[in-house]
Amino acid sequence: MVWQQLLLALETRLQQAEVRADRQALDALLADDFLEFGVSGGRWNKAQVLDSLVQQDFIERSISEFEVQRLAADLAQVIYLCHNAAAGGRAASSAWRSSLWRRHDGRWQMLFHQGTLRPGA
Repeated sequence: MVWQQLLLALETRLQQAEVRADRQALDALLADDFLEFGVSGGRWNKAQVLDSLVQQDFIERSISEFEVQRLAADLAQVIYLCHNAAAGGRAASSAWRSSLWRRHDGRWQMLFHQGTLRPGA
């Protein structure tokens, strides 16, 4: 159960303002072959995320319904509901999120992430 708590902590860490603004912290959390499909329909690799996240306005987020499935000794999938607070004229929203985390050189790094907007929420 310890690794499930660790993965929740890592997902939560990626939602914190100080981490999102810190290129080195993001670099350590994302695998070199990272890929994301966002709720907007966009597709980003690690370099693109590192360049864009540090420039984005911060939106407070929270996690609920967190689940983890271990796929292999060094690979796990997390699924959760991410709630975005209202900010900058945007209404509050929520999206289902899924991430693949891979343990490499003794540390977990996000390999893949996808968000799917939850309509009406």
